[in-house]
Amino acid sequence: MSEVKQLIEKFIELDDDLNEKVEKYLETHDDIDEAFDNENMILIEELGELYHEIEHMVFNEEFIIVSNASSEDKEVVALIISDEEDEGEEFVIPAYTDEAEANEAIETFKEQFEENEFICDKKTGSEIVADHSEDDDFIGIAINAPQWDFVIGREDVHDCCE
Repeated sequence: MSEVKQLIEKFIELDDDLNEKVEKYLETHDDIDEAFDNENMILIEELGELYHEIEHMVFNEEFIIVSNASSEDKEVVALIISDEEDEGEEFVIPAYTDEAEANEAIETFKEQFEENEFICDKKTGSEIVADHSEDDDFIGIAINAPQWDFVIGREDVHDCCE
């Protein structure tokens, strides 16, 4: 398992724990501010540090991206995340940490778009962001989507050495 995948799984677990603690607190209390006691503030700090570490890893990590090979120009699969009423269609590029995750996503895509043929390529997080940097509707990279709900914003993909 890739290190970035392990960190994201840890992040999701910590985030779920924090949300569960806050929800449980709010079942018996009215003040949301009091839900963030020292223990929960430590969790929030840990989440921030973990997310920062993930941001840096995604910059250099090589991911598998899925493209629609049926179109004239090979088109990278994008997931639209904005409402239909919005003027622009904000989107994320799904990136996969291993072939099993990519194949699972391809099966989902085939169910939705039966007539398309999909192929995989490998790119680093920084290359994915660079490829879409001119598009104002590009939000970021969705790692192992749609299985996970974890997005790294395009402005967050960076390297400390820059």
